[in-house]
Amino acid sequence: MFKKILIGVLVILVIIQFIRPEKNLSDDQTHSIALKYPVSGDVKELLRVACEDCHSNKTAYPWYVNIQPIAWFLDNHVQEGKAELNFSTFTKLPVAVQNHKFDEIIEMVDEKEMPLKSYMFFGLHENANLSDQQRAVLVNWAKQQMTMLKNEYPADSLKIKKR
Repeated sequence: MFKKILIGVLVILVIIQFIRPEKNLSDDQTHSIALKYPVSGDVKELLRVACEDCHSNKTAYPWYVNIQPIAWFLDNHVQEGKAELNFSTFTKLPVAVQNHKFDEIIEMVDEKEMPLKSYMFFGLHENANLSDQQRAVLVNWAKQQMTMLKNEYPADSLKIKKR
């Protein structure tokens, strides 16, 4: 009985290797954050190594993405990340939402909720393990963008309107 169950599990594991999610590789930057907001070299590199795999239209996939069900887990993780914040489509958002997203970046990075600890399990993505100084660079950049928006737009246009 145990042998039949083991063979069944192995067959299922082999079959699911052929069912793969679509990879996030479009790299469409038509509405990229960098088109409207200044992104210095330091900030660009921090966003690249710590944020963009889950928060842009181009993910740099690790080798183990070719193993199921890991690929499904990673695909779900990327899709959720992009739904929350996508730097590649950032400027399509209303300005009030852009302002709010900068506020969320400040909060999540400052409180060390981003990047997710799971992103760095087992020593993976070591560059994403941001130092306090690197976190300060990202937080200060986001604050500068909020200040720029505040100086450019009327205050009421930067608040998300309740329905």
